[in-house]
Amino acid sequence: MEASTSLLKRVFREQLADSVRRPLPRFTSRRVPGRLRMPGKATAVVGMRRSGKTTFLHQLRAERIAEGVPREHLPYISFEDERLAGLNAGNLHFLLDEYYRQFPVTGGSAASGSAAGGTAAAGNRALTTWHFDEIQVVPGWERFVRRILDAGDAEVVVTGSSADLLSREVATALRGRAWTVPLYPFSFAESLAHRGSRVPEPTEPRTGRERALLERAFLDWLEEGGFPEAQGLDAATRHQLLRDYVDVAVLRDVVERHQVRNVAALRWMVRHLLGNAGGAFSVQKFFAALKSQGVAVAKGTLHELLACLEDCFLVRVVEIESASARKRMVNPRRAYPVDTGLIQVFDRTGRANAGHALESAVLVELERRRCEVSYVRTRQGYEVDFLARAPTGRATLIQVCADASDPATAARELRALDSASVEFPQARRLLLVLTRDGFPAEAPPEVIVRPAYEWMLEETLPSTSPPPPRLVPRRA
Repeated sequence: MEASTSLLKRVFREQLADSVRRPLPRFTSRRVPGRLRMPGKATAVVGMRRSGKTTFLHQLRAERIAEGVPREHLPYISFEDERLAGLNAGNLHFLLDEYYRQFPVTGGSAASGSAAGGTAAAGNRALTTWHFDEIQVVPGWERFVRRILDAGDAEVVVTGSSADLLSREVATALRGRAWTVPLYPFSFAESLAHRGSRVPEPTEPRTGRERALLERAFLDWLEEGGFPEAQGLDAATRHQLLRDYVDVAVLRDVVERHQVRNVAALRWMVRHLLGNAGGAFSVQKFFAALKSQGVAVAKGTLHELLACLEDCFLVRVVEIESASARKRMVNPRRAYPVDTGLIQVFDRTGRANAGHALESAVLVELERRRCEVSYVRTRQGYEVDFLARAPTGRATLIQVCADASDPATAARELRALDSASVEFPQARRLLLVLTRDGFPAEAPPEVIVRPAYEWMLEETLPSTSPPPPRLVPRRA
């Protein structure tokens, strides 16, 4: 049932008043590299469910308040308020009317289209930044946001459940007027801060005890993952919580949204991908495996389901490095969970998960740093886990190994890096291990060997020289 006009006005009036008077919730500050705002575009915060998008909105508001922006210029509206059920885009002008009625000194907006919007003199106009949470529940919300942006005197930040506010949908709905900001579960540094621990500099001197404590914290983070609500929980409670996260993502973000009928095939795929972190995934082989189990599904459907799982941020997919689209398509992809805490929940093999968790964590950290990521298979048949291209053009070949102290293991990992460097001579070489005890006995001087936790604490990939040009594989 459509909400009454008087109720809508009252709810908007109360939420606007709360934006100014209610204390901001406590939060752990998130480290989000790159630009958060782009002139003339709405900032859309996207990511896996329960990764902290709503709290991040309040962090953005707190940062602007610390810069001296008055709170009345930073309104926050939650469209999850049950009193707003039935709201549609045609009713949203009431929100603008109430805002300029309560805070006329902020200036009017052409987006309002009402007398209330023009009460202030043009000379008093100041930029307002709207923060809309769960706005996707309002049909036609994108037209309202575009209208605000077109008025030119306001910024907009939106976030919502990944069922209806995904990166590709934002770009389509706002017709190029969106600037997407992906948000992932806590990084290692964010997890330390959340627990009240000091976040150390990556290369600062440490005593043996300090290093041991930091390494222990890193191992705990790899096991528990980075979902805010999962921090510090016992294993049984954490596993149940993470299962619930996956169930909701699958049902709401894939089944309901895409009207998936073959739910059995989807659940098989989810269990397989989350239980085999970093494993090679071929739709052809998975299709054959399902067929042998009596699960009927089309290959095209499996391709679509994989794209849906990636789009809702449940899994991250890495393709082989190649300029050929056909080669990228026919070669297996590597799939990783968006959070390392999911690995123990879905891995039924009972094997040690440190290496798989470490590789998954490195990939998500690279994505957090806005890198383009692929994996490399050389002409000699060696594989390197990641070729990461930073936004600056800087590129790094990255091999991830939990423990490279064994000479045979070290030789294998370094040989792959050396082989790949022939095809990508501009790329630097980086070997990441779990702890310092996992260092190889010897490594070539051109290979950087780092404990992964030190690399995780950095803001960017290590750089000692100007960024090289974009890589082009060397032809044979």
